[in-house]
Amino acid sequence: MFYNLGLEKSSPFIFILTNMIDFNKLKEIIENNNSFLLTTHVNPDADAIGSEIAFYLMLKEIGKEVHILNHSKTPYNLCFLDKYNIIQKYDNSKHNKIFDRVDVLVALDFNRSNRIVSMEEGFINSDKIKICLDHHPDPEDFFNFIFFDIDYCSTGQIIYQFIKETNIVEFRKELADNLYAAIMTDTGSFKFEKTTSEIHIIAADLLEKGVSPTNIYDSIYDKSRFGKLKLLGLTLKSSQLYGNTNEICFMKLYQKDFEECNVDESDTDGFINFSLSINGVKIGLLFVELKNGFKVSFRSKGNIPINKLAEEYGGGGHRNAAGTRRFNQKLDEQIEEILKRTESYL
Repeated sequence: MFYNLGLEKSSPFIFILTNMIDFNKLKEIIENNNSFLLTTHVNPDADAIGSEIAFYLMLKEIGKEVHILNHSKTPYNLCFLDKYNIIQKYDNSKHNKIFDRVDVLVALDFNRSNRIVSMEEGFINSDKIKICLDHHPDPEDFFNFIFFDIDYCSTGQIIYQFIKETNIVEFRKELADNLYAAIMTDTGSFKFEKTTSEIHIIAADLLEKGVSPTNIYDSIYDKSRFGKLKLLGLTLKSSQLYGNTNEICFMKLYQKDFEECNVDESDTDGFINFSLSINGVKIGLLFVELKNGFKVSFRSKGNIPINKLAEEYGGGGHRNAAGTRRFNQKLDEQIEEILKRTESYL
């Protein structure tokens, strides 16, 4: 899908919807501009980081000036994707002018402004071209151009398809590594619903470019800090079944748990999936206390639209995988209410 939301601030928004992503329009924007700022969502995963680095490499190869700024630091298990330390952590005192120094702002793997936290105000208020590449539903309308389709398994797949269809650059190994990491992780190592025959063909094509699936998987999943294993133990120990039918499983973590294990929030990646491994459970939740509030990760099976539940609390995501962050609110004061609302989705 492609939305054109108007480039002229003085003109009314124009809303155009086509049946597929208009890659030629994306190529036109890239070719007609010289400098780009890339960013992604808070606590980035491999699809976010892999898409950023892949898009960066593509733009650099055709002679563009490119910067990557993120609200969050890159998780340690994904640093191997950023071999040259391209990604910078946003610091308002250092980077507040950058939104006005580039021609195009590029949002990768998110479509809601609150997902970039400290960068939100600068991003929204900039009068530069704003484009979004994403595969999540219900995008906000603060972008000028939105290139998205929920049928894609990942943002990495969108970038792969863009390069494949436009031949804007060749698929070099480093580019392929990042796209493979993005696609592999967002398909749950090729087990989620959107793992189609086409996805396996794409993966095979990337392997032909020199990608080692063993090395990518090992770097992301098999080089955890010892504290992460301890934190997983605490997470599993906290798990409880909820409701009369025991079809909801929830887990919770507190700041003291992170301090005890000497880890941070990024180390919880993947923990929520254990809640759905229990026979009979249809919805899983992971509550995580933050220093300035709390977050909830939601997962579901089948046709349960868990993203609609997340939206009730200011979040969003996919039908079976979503989340929200609640700032300046107490975790224990809202768990019971959220669980009751969750039960209504069964």
